[in-house]
Amino acid sequence: MNVVVSLHEQGFRSAFKVLQEFGSVNTTNFFNVLGMQVENIPELLEALRDAIAQAPEQFAFLARLVPVMTTFTFQSPAEFEAKAKEAVLQWIPQLAGKRFHIRMHRRGFKGRLSSHDEERFLDEMVLQALEQAGTPGTIAFQDSDAIVVVETVGQWCGLSYWTREELQRYPFLRVD
Repeated sequence: MNVVVSLHEQGFRSAFKVLQEFGSVNTTNFFNVLGMQVENIPELLEALRDAIAQAPEQFAFLARLVPVMTTFTFQSPAEFEAKAKEAVLQWIPQLAGKRFHIRMHRRGFKGRLSSHDEERFLDEMVLQALEQAGTPGTIAFQDSDAIVVVETVGQWCGLSYWTREELQRYPFLRVD
């Protein structure tokens, strides 16, 4: 899967019907969470933007839709942290000198992974890497230049990087 979809209550049937037009839709083991597989994420984003503009009521089921760019599986919190760190480091050049934060949406691993703790761990790791590169950044929760999103569904993780402009263009992402 390369897209995580969170649904509003009573939105499952509508979501399945409407989203199949955009890609393969699958259930997950988590209530009101679907996974999608699409071939072209930029095309999906534009198609959804247009479809929502034309018929917003048809998308009332949609709480959040987050495409991911990097995925991995993990078996333990330590493995999660090692792989998440490696994945987030790929965006250090884009985060150079920027105001950013990490946002994690965890489903599963309750009591073993803390979204807040993992966000803080990754934020601090990025700040340190930016400092070492001579391009310090800052953590900002308001008016961020970029947000790195971490989505977990059980032992699967997907990560993505979004700029302020992309988040404004695709408000259905709702990453915060």
